[in-house]
Amino acid sequence: MQTNRSNTGALIWGALLIAFGLLALAAQFVRNVDWGFLWPFIVIVVGVLFFVAMFAAGRQVSGLAVPGSIIGGIGLILLFQNITQHWESMSYFWALIIVFVGAGIYIMGWYGGDENQKRSGVSVMKVGIVLFIIFGAFFEMIFSSFNNFLFPILLIALGAYLILKRSGLFGGKKDDTQDSVPPAS
Repeated sequence: MQTNRSNTGALIWGALLIAFGLLALAAQFVRNVDWGFLWPFIVIVVGVLFFVAMFAAGRQVSGLAVPGSIIGGIGLILLFQNITQHWESMSYFWALIIVFVGAGIYIMGWYGGDENQKRSGVSVMKVGIVLFIIFGAFFEMIFSSFNNFLFPILLIALGAYLILKRSGLFGGKKDDTQDSVPPAS
């Protein structure tokens, strides 16, 4: 009798082989398609297959959400870069991989019913978003003219969020250290 793990592996590898086979078969019939433009979809489909395997195999393999979100997210980054031809953006888009890890952890917690994993996923996503904004602002404002307004606006929004969070408006704790009276000795 086979274990669930070997059944899951067979499911994943079988789905990947079918996907690559269908892609190779489609390439034989459709010769005039610009595969150079469409190749990021291959990466996205591989990421989606991890989610298909996760939902097909059940909650015990909820961890497949992490590689699924990473691979699918990288496919989306590559698609964006392929469409815009702004390949220099990878100098800061790498920070989105941290966001994808956090999204995978969140989805794993959601599907597996673990609230701690969901909270951890949100925390990791926040770190990735902050890094993306900081590095994006630096590289776009200093070295590029791709979008002169987006990253300065994101920097302002991030700064405002941090200030408002500290004040307690966004679930953060208000810093009461200035107002508190030291204990009597």
